[in-house]
Amino acid sequence: MLLHILLKQAELKLEMDKSSIPTIDLSPFFREGDEDGKKKAMETITQACTEYGFFQIENHGVPLDLMNQALELSKKFFDFPDEEKRKSSPNSGAPLPAGYSRQPDHSPDKNEYVLVFPPGSSFNFYPTNPHGFRDVLEEIFSYLVKTGFLIESILNVCLGLSPNFLKEFNHDRSWDFMAALRYFPATENENNGITEHEDGNCFTFVFQDEAGGLEVRKNGEWIPVTPIKHTIVVNVSDVVQVLSNKKFKSATHRVVRPKGKSRYSYAFFYNLHGDKWVEPLPRFTKEIGEAPKYRGFFFKEYQELRLRNKTHPPSRPEDVIHITHYAINT
Repeated sequence: MLLHILLKQAELKLEMDKSSIPTIDLSPFFREGDEDGKKKAMETITQACTEYGFFQIENHGVPLDLMNQALELSKKFFDFPDEEKRKSSPNSGAPLPAGYSRQPDHSPDKNEYVLVFPPGSSFNFYPTNPHGFRDVLEEIFSYLVKTGFLIESILNVCLGLSPNFLKEFNHDRSWDFMAALRYFPATENENNGITEHEDGNCFTFVFQDEAGGLEVRKNGEWIPVTPIKHTIVVNVSDVVQVLSNKKFKSATHRVVRPKGKSRYSYAFFYNLHGDKWVEPLPRFTKEIGEAPKYRGFFFKEYQELRLRNKTHPPSRPEDVIHITHYAINT
């Protein structure tokens, strides 16, 4: 039995080494009876989340035509003159600036974006042009929420939690948001799109155009995530890292802008409600005799600190707030 387990682990490691970022086929979760397919997928996801928190998914249920349409319409929008884009400027009072925004000149991040909350949210302020953009944003948002439910349920099993634990813990979808992004072409002097970071939510979905530019840090090296049209990138984020007491890793990633052309992508953030208390679960601490690696916090408190990183960037990189802000030194 032990030999079988060791051989299985070696086989999984070899499979993951061949492909820098594993691609998981989710089709077994959409059909009855394919327990072997589900088991293989969850083993690979567990391995990826334990090591560096990044993987790609295919056959995920989001129509490819809709993904392509979303990218095309965002390109049309970002090609508009600035004065046209600013007609969709942020709605005041939202937890984040819903609508069109552009990173300030002093920011090291060089991009512009349209941010939306769930369809029907009073915070949303949609662009009126191009025609159909709002409909596509709302439709793809709804599909990504469904994909989020599936990934959440898979992570629940991978972590060995009681059935539906994460679903019940995180049942409020009102804080989810999505951004359509454009990264400006790199200059001769710099190519930073988004500085290296970990996401502060539960997990994030990304799909990008052929320009690429997304990179993940694995074993101390930056690995480019090659764009594959039908796939969605999944990165585990800080909330899952804290809940699992660092069993699953929050993915460190960045965007490098290409020369000579813009990069277009979508990022969907599967969040918690702001009033939710986050701390390592007993399953990963006292039940197994492990000390908690983080002190607890309210999700909205952490998000406010992270937002301040953007609105009032610290002069020293070491003063930027990360999840290490809540780490317990042992």
